[in-house]
Amino acid sequence: MGLKTRPFDAAEYLEDDEAIAEYLEEAMKIATEDSDPSFLAQALGTVARARGMSQIAKDAGLSRESLYKALGSEGNPEFGTVLKVLQALGLKLSIKSQGAAA
Repeated sequence: MGLKTRPFDAAEYLEDDEAIAEYLEEAMKIATEDSDPSFLAQALGTVARARGMSQIAKDAGLSRESLYKALGSEGNPEFGTVLKVLQALGLKLSIKSQGAAA
């Protein structure tokens, strides 16, 4: 008898604002270190699914299908779309200095 498994879905574990903030902070760190903006876009998609993609799309003024496409593994959302999604999620983007240049 084989072991039944199912794919891991981080959205199932993003149950509160603190978990979402930590998840997105880590995603931003990885995206920045790897110069891979798609990593952050996918993380935003995961958070949107955790909060309800249909409602986030509506609040962002986008169709659910276009939001899935933009925040999917092959997506490349415009910066304006990212800002709309952040606003719909009740989040804001902030910038911090990395310190003095070496």
